[in-house]
Amino acid sequence: MTSARTFTAVAAAAAVAALTGCGSSSKSTLTSPTILPARTFTLAGFMPSTPVLPGRPTLLSFTIRTPSGTPLTAYKHCCEPHAGVDLIIVRSDDSHVQYDDSDIAPDGRISQPVVFPAPGRYRIVVDAYPKQTGPTSPFNFLLFRWVTVRGSYHPQPVPAYDPVQTVDGYRFQIQPHPKLHAIEANFLTIDVRDPAGHKAVFTTWRGALAHAIFFRAGSLDYFHTHVCNPGAVYCFSVLGGARVTGHSTAPGVLKVGVLLPAPGTWRMFLLMYMHGHVLTVPFTLTAK
Repeated sequence: MTSARTFTAVAAAAAVAALTGCGSSSKSTLTSPTILPARTFTLAGFMPSTPVLPGRPTLLSFTIRTPSGTPLTAYKHCCEPHAGVDLIIVRSDDSHVQYDDSDIAPDGRISQPVVFPAPGRYRIVVDAYPKQTGPTSPFNFLLFRWVTVRGSYHPQPVPAYDPVQTVDGYRFQIQPHPKLHAIEANFLTIDVRDPAGHKAVFTTWRGALAHAIFFRAGSLDYFHTHVCNPGAVYCFSVLGGARVTGHSTAPGVLKVGVLLPAPGTWRMFLLMYMHGHVLTVPFTLTAK
């Protein structure tokens, strides 16, 4: 992408050229430089291309094109939880989030059956981790697409902050009240108890003990971080020059790293694999 600073510099150079002239002919014509579109990764052949039905399997499929126009076929497999292509799906009112893996064919075609639970508009976040081939290759990048699910859409209001959430008998409590600031690394301490009231024992799932997925209310700005065992190499998340790593050193306690890109109201969805199934635990947070 051509930055505003670069564009300003080019425009300034063109203005100087217009004032000073070029060459010796008084009849010479000056033209401004042509700025070509930025070469970026894009989604190609995204399906479905029309509205779908709720409660039924829908096949999401697409190909990621590289800046040169060829299909991207090589992805990281070394670095869980940063590997392959993750699909993060959120309804426009922040009332539902799901996190799906995807299958990548040898030709680069990516596919995943998905069930959308209710009518509405859903934003598909494609979080891709390409296998690096050079010093300028990105560690990961994000692409986005909307899918409309048929039916009468009834948006849900964002719930107020509540430090305690209970899902499938597991009790999650944030301690103490969080004081979050945008563009700063923060931590949430979450106490987790199993249905019997004991400190929960965590299981690694998709390379982490827990995944924390954040969406900003209204804009759906996105951030994804992880909680891992101490010493995990690839558990970090970055935003600009800041970096945060969540961890857990004892049963029943999660230290969730938070690094939000903007102030406002955020929904955090904590995803964990407990006793054979995935728990999705929602919290409402505010960042100043």
